[in-house]
Amino acid sequence: MRILIIGEGGRESALAAKLQNDPRISKMFFANGNATTDVIGKNVHLSEIKELRDFAIKEKVDLTIVGPEAPLVAGLKDEFKKHDLKVFGPNQKVASLEGSKAFSKKFMQTYDIKTAKAVVFDSYNEAKEYVQTQQFPLVVKASGLAGGKGVVICDTLEEAEATIHDFMIRRIYGDAGIRLVIEEYLEGFEASIIAFSNGEKLFPCVAAKDYKKAGNGDTGPNTGGMGTVAPSPEFTQEHYADFEKNILEPTVKGLKGEGFSFKGIIFFGLMITKNGTYLLEYNMRFGDPETQVLMALMENNLLDVINDCMEGKDIELKFKDEKAVCLVMCSGGYPRNIETGFEIVGEDKLKYSKLLYAGAIRKGDKVVSNGGRVLNIVATGATYEDARKKVYEDASHVHFDYGFYREDIGKF
Repeated sequence: MRILIIGEGGRESALAAKLQNDPRISKMFFANGNATTDVIGKNVHLSEIKELRDFAIKEKVDLTIVGPEAPLVAGLKDEFKKHDLKVFGPNQKVASLEGSKAFSKKFMQTYDIKTAKAVVFDSYNEAKEYVQTQQFPLVVKASGLAGGKGVVICDTLEEAEATIHDFMIRRIYGDAGIRLVIEEYLEGFEASIIAFSNGEKLFPCVAAKDYKKAGNGDTGPNTGGMGTVAPSPEFTQEHYADFEKNILEPTVKGLKGEGFSFKGIIFFGLMITKNGTYLLEYNMRFGDPETQVLMALMENNLLDVINDCMEGKDIELKFKDEKAVCLVMCSGGYPRNIETGFEIVGEDKLKYSKLLYAGAIRKGDKVVSNGGRVLNIVATGATYEDARKKVYEDASHVHFDYGFYREDIGKF
């Protein structure tokens, strides 16, 4: 098989590493890839859907796996399907469950999926008037794609009004913020569940815990994710039963009700409160950095799982009885003004972990940073502390100028 993986982050490195030793795969291409995928296969510099389509046709690609959300929301699956090119991922309409928070919130409300109360706004003045009558804290979300950063928990009216202005008037996330979802604040802890879809049923992986804030102790701005652990230490069987009954099963019903059959991934972003498990959002692709810990624990052959889903077969997911920790090392200034172009050293000194590059490329015999989240260090162990010690021991040997990471990943 010849496989194309779209994306350039740590998620794509984790998928590549999981697939790389499968004898059925003769060639892997990565658009645009990074310093890890460059070694496993061939990086190709393509971004437009038509460019990707033409490349897949020319190179006789048998399967395309889409990592990030933007190509799916832009209709990559629809364009590839016109040319009988197989894609593991949803079409544009189904991808709207991630691409539009307003669309997904309406879907949740229609099918009685347990979620926070919310109102959608297209009018700046109406949004401002609404928050003047609400209790705080509350949550303001840009409806469109904002790189995981378009969600603000507002503690005061002034903060809410400023956020609405930033999103709708200043357009700090472009068109993503011209429509808003304003919803009640849910207090508790978050968990992420990634599920495979075979077109009829959903097959969930173990829950993961994501660390979204830039600083230790969950302080600072939101990021795309500073680290993960799996299984989630806080997410109990009772929480899962609540998720299954009030979120998973009605989601399956809703997908069927809307005619949203797809072969790919659906990601459930959850909030667990004293009143139970709530759905915060859907993502319609592998999470990052959740994929890194799930691939480290998955016992299944990933290509078998994907092929079975593509053929509409049921699957049985199996995971090691271990704990996994992923630490994300970032460029100075992330997630705001990042500094890049610095050489990364120390990979050869890792003893216990796997290093997966994300925002890093090869220049000659050097690897240099070229993004906000530069690399991931992933380890497994019998306990969270075992895995955590491995990750931080190895992280101490990896360096690049102005790089930083949280010191409390996997610490509860």
